[in-house]
Amino acid sequence: MGSKGREIIGMDLNELLGLLQRAYCDEWLAYYQYWLGAKLVKGPMKDAVGAELLVHATEELAHADMVAMRIIQLGGTPITKPEDWYRYTNCGYDAPDDPHVKVLLEQNIKGEQCAISVYKRLMDITRDKDPVTYNMVLTILEQEVEHEEDLQSLLEDYELLVKAIRE
Repeated sequence: MGSKGREIIGMDLNELLGLLQRAYCDEWLAYYQYWLGAKLVKGPMKDAVGAELLVHATEELAHADMVAMRIIQLGGTPITKPEDWYRYTNCGYDAPDDPHVKVLLEQNIKGEQCAISVYKRLMDITRDKDPVTYNMVLTILEQEVEHEEDLQSLLEDYELLVKAIRE
């Protein structure tokens, strides 16, 4: 990292790198959860849900890239072993063992809500201490909020469809 770039960091660099490492792990696990869920999804509206999950997977992978690049800029190395991702994750991983539309939507809504909390905390911590990380986190947070909204809308549509079928 450049010396001037280091000067603008007004917080403990190791603490920041640790938080970013955890977010990096979250993004990889979210990517995989979305990607695999999109392949396995079953039930009413599976095509619409699968397509949305693939879009989200692509965006989660982009988030992992952004966070990795920031870790590198700060002089760190992103976690290199996938087996370590689960150990460092904030949000965990819900395997799509039950690929029903409703279950996958609920699992991914839970994941997005966790991600929103993680990035809100990172935003609060970096607000006046690291403008570069703050701006990256704000960009990611905006997308995580959009993901939650997309998934909740699909779940509402699913619930309405199921209700209409029963009537």
